[in-house]
Amino acid sequence: MTDDRTHVQVGEKDYVLSQAILLASVAALGGFLFGFDTAVINGAVNAMREDFGMGSALTGFVVSSALLGCVAGAYIAGRLAERIGRIRVMVLASVLFTISAIGSGLAFGAWDMIFWRVVGGMGVGAASVIAPAYIAEISPASIRGRLGSLQQMAIVTGIFIALLSDYFLASVAGGSGEPLWGSTAWRWMFWAEIIPAVAYGVLALTIPESPRYLVTLGKLDEARQVLGRVMLRGIPERIAEIQRTVRTEARTSLNDLRGAGGKVLPIVWIGIGLSVFQQFVGINVIFYYSSTLWQAVGFTEEDALTQTVITSVTNIVVTIVAIALIDRIGRRRLLMIGSAGMFLSLGTMAWIFATADRVANAAGDMVPVLSDQQGPIALVAANAFVVFFGMSWGPGVWVLLGEMFNNRIRATALGIAAAAQWLANFAISTSFPVMADVGLGFAYGFYTLCALLSLGFVIKWVPETKGRELEDMD
Repeated sequence: MTDDRTHVQVGEKDYVLSQAILLASVAALGGFLFGFDTAVINGAVNAMREDFGMGSALTGFVVSSALLGCVAGAYIAGRLAERIGRIRVMVLASVLFTISAIGSGLAFGAWDMIFWRVVGGMGVGAASVIAPAYIAEISPASIRGRLGSLQQMAIVTGIFIALLSDYFLASVAGGSGEPLWGSTAWRWMFWAEIIPAVAYGVLALTIPESPRYLVTLGKLDEARQVLGRVMLRGIPERIAEIQRTVRTEARTSLNDLRGAGGKVLPIVWIGIGLSVFQQFVGINVIFYYSSTLWQAVGFTEEDALTQTVITSVTNIVVTIVAIALIDRIGRRRLLMIGSAGMFLSLGTMAWIFATADRVANAAGDMVPVLSDQQGPIALVAANAFVVFFGMSWGPGVWVLLGEMFNNRIRATALGIAAAAQWLANFAISTSFPVMADVGLGFAYGFYTLCALLSLGFVIKWVPETKGRELEDMD
């Protein structure tokens, strides 16, 4: 510890990087479970659909039902965090993840699977709110973007591990619907989540409470100690600023999100808009349905799962790029670059799927089949889409939601914005199987339009928060 602090002082920085990363990383484990829980169904969906005899609409609802829980979890967590603290909410999320993993693996039909997915979704929703809030509250302003991006890194790593475990279990069993270790491979895909779910709860108990929450309880000495783990100077000023903002708030409620004339504050609408656009570009279609998508256009199950794993690795790599850039070029510029790139890559996919030859599959449905030339182009475009999303809208939105609201409304406003994100995710995920029945070109054409609209939204409405202290937010 001594060496680390000395090195930092010599470098004229005002923070202890190792401690900041440690605290942020443990909090971001909620993001790992967030990614794992939402993506693990990717490899299981086809076998589960066959076992439970589900059609397209019911399949879409089962896959996206977790997102209903996410809405509730996100809304409740923001307010609960103000009452019982950030750490206890993390532990609660861990319990929900664990229960969901066990129940999903034991599900005997579509409707109880929906119940267990909703339970897990509540954990995801809670984690999606509490991790960025906690990270923002313990981070020095100069590195807050990079630390906030650890949430997205954890999410994409969770997605990768989920898809990798799906691939491994399906390969060992010879298919996701084949017997494995006394059960079925797709059930083991859900049970694999138990280990990280328990680890999250245990590790959450090893980090200190948010200094902001401690100040609200009047525990100023403890708050100073927590800030002292990550800051080398400016602690009294930071405490004073937190006290100032705490004194101006009684108990945050939905009414606090309204301004003059009873209208919702513009910054709240911007947060909701960011959340909605992040989902309406269709990123989670890639992570929920990619194996189904590639099989639908002619790939084998093994090849489809391989492509899905490659896509998730790509997502991890570009998140590292985002972490390197977000505090240098700012949040707005990163989002604008991402929107433009997503528009081009999604447009390419829409054109490929719309112009592909259509043939009847085993069920008699007309589906597109990509030619030898179209297949590689579609794969490149899909991965380019992931690249542009992963370096911009993936981490950028979570960083902005964690820091763009002032202290008075942060937890409540973040909960509302996250709930809107999960509602948007639910709408996109539920509608994809039906939209795909109309045509993949139609589905990806819609996502292309949303990517274009997101660019205009950022240019006109989104503020830059780079380098600003949380206490200085309007």
